[in-house]
Amino acid sequence: MPKPDRQSYKKVGDNAESGSQPNPDMAAPPAIGFEGLQEDPPPKSEHIGLEAYGDGRSPKNGAAPENIELSESNKEDEPLKDDKQPKKAEKKEGADLYFHDGIRRIDYILAYKKGDSEKDVRRAAKRHEFENNLREEGIELEVEDPEPSQDGSADGNTVFVKLHAPWEFLSRQAEVLKVKMPIKENDMEEPISILNCLKKIPSPFDLSEEFIKPEPKYFTAPFVREREDEFVMEDRESFFGMSQRNRMVHEILEKCRYDPDNKTKFGIDHMINNGSYVAAYPLHEGDYKSKHSMLTHGPQNDRHLLYEEWARPGRWYKYQPLDLISDYYGEKIGLYFAWLGFYTQMLTIAAIVGLVVFLYGCISLPFDPVVSELCEAKSWVNYTMCPQCNNRCTYWILESSCFYSQLTYLFDNGATVFFAAFMSLWATMFCEFWKRRQNELDYDWDLFGFEEQEENCRPEFEALAPDKRVNPITKVPEPYVKLRRRFPRITASILSILFMIFLVLAAVVGVIVYRIAIKTAVAASGDAFISSQASIITSITASCISLVVIMVLQNLYDRIATWLTDLELHRTETEYEDSYTFKMYFFAFVNYYSSSFYVAFFKGSFPGNPSEYGKVFGLRQEECDPAGCLQELFVNLAIVMCGKQFFNNFIEIFLPLILNFWRSRTGRKEQKAGKGSYDQWEKDFDRSELGPRGLFKEYLEMAVQFGFVTIFVASFPLAPFFALINNLMEIRLDAYKFVTQLRRPYAARAQDIGAWYAILVSVGNFAVLSNACVIAFTSSFISREVYKYQFDKLEGYVDWTLSSFNTTFFEEGTGPDIDTYPDFADGGLNGTRVELCKYRGFVLGPNPPFDLKLDYWKVFAMRLVLVLVYEHVIFIVKFALEYMVPDMPDFVKNEIKRENYLAQQALEEITRKDMVAKRRSKMPDGEKGASASGYQ
Repeated sequence: MPKPDRQSYKKVGDNAESGSQPNPDMAAPPAIGFEGLQEDPPPKSEHIGLEAYGDGRSPKNGAAPENIELSESNKEDEPLKDDKQPKKAEKKEGADLYFHDGIRRIDYILAYKKGDSEKDVRRAAKRHEFENNLREEGIELEVEDPEPSQDGSADGNTVFVKLHAPWEFLSRQAEVLKVKMPIKENDMEEPISILNCLKKIPSPFDLSEEFIKPEPKYFTAPFVREREDEFVMEDRESFFGMSQRNRMVHEILEKCRYDPDNKTKFGIDHMINNGSYVAAYPLHEGDYKSKHSMLTHGPQNDRHLLYEEWARPGRWYKYQPLDLISDYYGEKIGLYFAWLGFYTQMLTIAAIVGLVVFLYGCISLPFDPVVSELCEAKSWVNYTMCPQCNNRCTYWILESSCFYSQLTYLFDNGATVFFAAFMSLWATMFCEFWKRRQNELDYDWDLFGFEEQEENCRPEFEALAPDKRVNPITKVPEPYVKLRRRFPRITASILSILFMIFLVLAAVVGVIVYRIAIKTAVAASGDAFISSQASIITSITASCISLVVIMVLQNLYDRIATWLTDLELHRTETEYEDSYTFKMYFFAFVNYYSSSFYVAFFKGSFPGNPSEYGKVFGLRQEECDPAGCLQELFVNLAIVMCGKQFFNNFIEIFLPLILNFWRSRTGRKEQKAGKGSYDQWEKDFDRSELGPRGLFKEYLEMAVQFGFVTIFVASFPLAPFFALINNLMEIRLDAYKFVTQLRRPYAARAQDIGAWYAILVSVGNFAVLSNACVIAFTSSFISREVYKYQFDKLEGYVDWTLSSFNTTFFEEGTGPDIDTYPDFADGGLNGTRVELCKYRGFVLGPNPPFDLKLDYWKVFAMRLVLVLVYEHVIFIVKFALEYMVPDMPDFVKNEIKRENYLAQQALEEITRKDMVAKRRSKMPDGEKGASASGYQ
């Protein structure tokens, strides 16, 4: 929501008179509309230029002071002069945010490279037409020539075109876009509640109110030029914020044509794609660092304040200044950081509970009879295990699985079921409370109804849509794509997605074959220690390979999904992003989680028995360790989840840092050599670009993490803790990236987080079934409970889960080459032939027929019962919570009603005055005065 006033910045240096002119009509009483609703306007500032850092923001469209000088004590030492080199004119601090007249603020920058080829000539013609059309729209332009004698680019080849939006353009565009502006300060009292009282208690997490003061709230209404005087306006220059200004300029840049003979040739994106321009961006509001302490001199601009109070690593524990982020970067980016912060706060609760569950496993481990029994199974007479692979593997002792059983118990203990149920409910509470929080932000930032009322057609849709229809709402003809034309496009998209899904599954099969082969090779190793670690070695290496395959396929599919979404011709940007999001997440879901699903639900499920092993592509299927497969699932999740986060953080931060350092070397070198200033538009040009869907990768990363935290949390209780640590870094790394490494993106708007909310809800629901199956089929919870119910104890459980096999019935070609006990076997068995071995499973033996035991069916039946009971109970509780938690807080509903009431009052006032005017126009001149005085 626009706020005309904010906290004061103290600008170092002398203040000067502003070149801006006040609105002469502001003193006049309002004629129609909201005149009875607004309070007395605040006193006007006498200075609107760079000293307007004193209105709590960097200057908006105000006039720069004519004398922008620092005091003598704050001036930098002048560099040594070199008369042999051409010099750029030294600029005073802050002057590179304005045109050369020091009055008109730069709202946008277009950059292009000079050249003499035929292609460059054609590009110049396109630029000429494009810039002429911009001037016709009312935008003012100024060109920075790259010649060394001029104040141009450091490389001498890049031309910068500076754009300024005057009041006439801004007011017209604001009316077209229905930009909501303040009409009256919000007079609704904050409701009294325990939560609001707790918020008022000071905490170390609070932002510094010395620099980031609470902003006043206003009731707003769509801007109308004819009713300009009815809005809360200090002056025209500061009425529209910089984010609003660059958004309105960007809207024109997207639709401006560069070929008068072809309606499809339009938009700054096309101009960049065809090389006519190389970049288009709004300017950052000065440097993010200051040579003076903010404690003594205050922030010099919003960017500096964001860095000091938000992006610095030392502020990792502080709340985020969401209003400031929204004002500077736009509501779409503000919503992302609000969602990420809220998600991180909710993760704190899940992380604490997960740590308690893990600590419970650590503390109770020494007292678990099952682990103790397995670790004491050292007798070769009773616990000789069948070989893990064909021919080359030897017999082994059950006690060698002691480490795996201890590791498994840390995550598979009595608290596992409780934690899985807790996380299922946590996911529901997170989604419901985020919906409430989002509605609060939507009202504060004037986002309600944005998608229905404000969002325009995508320029590409307007140009390429082959059909027309009359809009049922506006009754105005608009571009349209009929279903029969859209159907082939959608079909091609679906088929391409299915092809990529099968490609991922093929990669998973390849990893499975690798797991089988490498486990066989390691288990057949002559080293006893290495052979005993075959499972963990296989899990770690296979998980690392899966991670590499995942990252490669994800980048490949990103390009394919973009092409497919372009092919579908979506009407609005929201529809486009939603379609792109669903494609990418569906692929990411299969890509990231398929290997974990294999380990959790398929590995060891059909191993057969030594008389007839289960096979995959002719290879003997992997078997789970006697301690189970849960420890392998944990290893896979830990490597894929943490490895993905580390890789993404590296790419997001260090790659732009290195590229920006390399690109800016020339400008920094010239500035250091005293050849002139390194202007703000050059600094921003050398920075990396966010991209049209720059936030998508951020959301995707967090959505995939949300899946790891919820879908497989029964096997990895520490997942919320690792996610919390990652997100605390992620917030500050993203903040640092936006403030210091990226060009300032245009201030895009969005009403919500888009399709991501539906994805999160779906993942939360899917996690209920997934965790139920992990507990029932992957963990040993059910088998333990069945044994405990039958025998009223857990002693003897390990032997109960093992089956005996007579080694004379090995499947042909699968028996071990060495069929004797090892030399170190106890009981005088060394060197003798092994007659009986054991393996994991409920199978009759040791002699044929090798049928399933009754215990197998008992355990299987109870597993199905657990899945049914667990998911029904959890879903009932989830739906009850969704019903109990309202989507919108009551005080937000009341504020919306109050705003609508004020708008209705204004409409009635306008109608009444129109009636008075019509009546007076029909009266004789002598009766007008009397009638006017009596008719009220």
